[in-house]
Amino acid sequence: MIIVLFMPSMGQSHRKKLLAHAISLSLFPFANIASAATSPETLVVTAKPATTDNANGQHLIPAFLEGNIANGGRLGALGEQKALDVPFNVIGYTSKLIEHQQARNLADVMKNDASVQNVKGYGNFSQGFRIRGFDLAADDIALGGLYGILPRQILPLEAVERVEVIKGSSAFLNGVPAAGSGVGGNVNIEPKRADSVPTQRVSVDYTGRGQTGVSTDIGRRFGDNDQFGVRANVVHREGETEIHKERDRTTGAFLGLDYHGDKLESSLDMGYVKSTIHHGRVGISLDTLNNVITLPSVPSVPSNRTNYSSAWNYADLESRYVMIKNDYLLNDQWVLYSAIGSSHNNEWSASGAPLVSDMSGRSTVTRLTTHFKSDTTSGMAGLRGKVDTGPVSHQLNMNYSGIYNRSASAYTMSTAQDFGSIYHPTPQASPSTAFTGGNLANPHIRNKNINNGVAFSDTLGFWQDRVQVTAGARYQHIDVKNYSYEGVEDNNAALKAHRWSPVYGVVFKATDWLSLYANHIEGLQASGTAPTTTLNSGYIVGLGRTRQNEVGIKVEKGRYGGNIALFDMRRQVGLTGSDNVYRLAGEQCNQGVEVNVFGEPVLGWRINAGSTWLRPKMSNANGYENNRWASYEGKDAVGVPRNQWTLGTEWDIPQVEGLMAQANLLHTSRQYVNSLNTLRLPSWTRLDVGVQYQMPIHSAMVSAITWRAGVENVTNEKYWETVGTNNGYLTQGDPRNYKLSMSLDF
Repeated sequence: MIIVLFMPSMGQSHRKKLLAHAISLSLFPFANIASAATSPETLVVTAKPATTDNANGQHLIPAFLEGNIANGGRLGALGEQKALDVPFNVIGYTSKLIEHQQARNLADVMKNDASVQNVKGYGNFSQGFRIRGFDLAADDIALGGLYGILPRQILPLEAVERVEVIKGSSAFLNGVPAAGSGVGGNVNIEPKRADSVPTQRVSVDYTGRGQTGVSTDIGRRFGDNDQFGVRANVVHREGETEIHKERDRTTGAFLGLDYHGDKLESSLDMGYVKSTIHHGRVGISLDTLNNVITLPSVPSVPSNRTNYSSAWNYADLESRYVMIKNDYLLNDQWVLYSAIGSSHNNEWSASGAPLVSDMSGRSTVTRLTTHFKSDTTSGMAGLRGKVDTGPVSHQLNMNYSGIYNRSASAYTMSTAQDFGSIYHPTPQASPSTAFTGGNLANPHIRNKNINNGVAFSDTLGFWQDRVQVTAGARYQHIDVKNYSYEGVEDNNAALKAHRWSPVYGVVFKATDWLSLYANHIEGLQASGTAPTTTLNSGYIVGLGRTRQNEVGIKVEKGRYGGNIALFDMRRQVGLTGSDNVYRLAGEQCNQGVEVNVFGEPVLGWRINAGSTWLRPKMSNANGYENNRWASYEGKDAVGVPRNQWTLGTEWDIPQVEGLMAQANLLHTSRQYVNSLNTLRLPSWTRLDVGVQYQMPIHSAMVSAITWRAGVENVTNEKYWETVGTNNGYLTQGDPRNYKLSMSLDF
């Protein structure tokens, strides 16, 4: 119980402040409490839970109105930062949103952001994304700021506390990831930690036409001051999806340990994921002649449940990882931080995407069986702190980050065989092998990638930090080596390069709730390998650079938040010249506007809405492809829609306590399938809805029972969702899907 005493001489403003402190204290009954009389008229009571004190970029930014959105996130070397305080665009989606929407994977979360497209890997089930029109591979999604640690294809969300999206080039902030993608933005995953209030939860769920799951979430703190924490999550889910005869099975186990001392904070995260997909639907490719798609238009979309993949399509994916992080507070202003992690992936798969040759959907299919293994070690260390020089404040940072990745693979491949039509696929036995590469049982090394660099930055604060100017640079060294399937190093397919990546940014805090910002930031990316038809076949021809200029406005006032951003992003692309030599020659220029609004305009009614307009133009993009001159000058980049928007809402129905309804309306405009812009995918719009009911419980054992039901793609729209930027690979949107779940908290 908390008793609040008002002194007779207190003004109304002082009483409000004291009451606010008392309310915050009541929300954290296990926090350390300190009180002090700062004046004869006021009594200040403070609570300092570890989860809400940012402590110089160490801890998560609190969720906005304790809801689905966090207005900030981890900005690499700069740590966790509030969006209003930095000249970069970052937002976080919380575990509460994941629970409310019954999100099963990252794609379910990313649908809430209008700057992000969901894309899939070519012939596999990897979940990748396209941020501001540039691809982000699943391999390059970070865990706690470290690249290459997470499972590279499918990640269950049961152990995820925060999904943070950083929009824009970020080589300075994070370094260059092993796969070299993410020049348009990055995604960072923050794991769950034990709260001051114990967590004891068991959940069961039902999805699709027979997919059932069970998960547990156990968290508790120990010690005289709750300095030790344990959080454990286990999930198992399997059964048939809404796609005909497609069956998925996923098992995951995650453990998070942490220690919060006066000076030292440490954490250890471990995870294991095993996923199996049988008869999984992948996508289709369009037949080409001399690099020109011969079809007059994109084939119509098959029935939503149609499975045009072969019965022998499968993927067995196994991943495990470990990560250790340490933060040591030298004093109130300076912190030493470090992190190191390692992961191992082992994948077997057989896939064959139909190659469509005419408008009737007639196609052929080629089987590709692969065995892929990878080992990655990633780490960072740095010093971050604050110092004043007269009237100017400084936020200084020195950082080292590095990643080492080694992968091995082998394959067998068949010749093409008739598949019938994608609208009425003909079952086929797995075709016999015609080509081999390496040893499937024991694959040889195929790639070795070492990226490391150092970064320095200073954020100068003027006029009591109303104006903050950030300047910094990262020196990045990239060493890429490729090998034949027999494990012999290919000197042609190698790259050793280094470059400085600068960053400049300014924030003007017009008021406590309004910031204006601008930035210039650059990214790096190893260019693609020269095609086999070129004179320099197999060469990695250089280190591509991405440049971004952005200006915008950020708002966080009362129950509202949001931002408006205008940006210009440019990335070098590889093309074949008239001399039949592949080189970095052209440029993709994405100019756009982003608008995001979130908050609770009326008590009990929450919104999260956004829209992105893009102009994804190719410039200086002229070259020879298969002895044909192709001019892409002024054309739209493949697979990048000009407009996306999303409208999400939640409503606490006042007539029934504990009942909440939620909905998401998604829209993506047309996308071009080929570089010449002769074929395009139509626009599409989808509606997802759900309901949640938290039953009132009067039991000594069970503290809460929560029921959830949802329907994705309510109207069962048929649509091509995305197209691969480099291969014309079309992915169909999922059919109507039902989700049910029940959670018991003890």
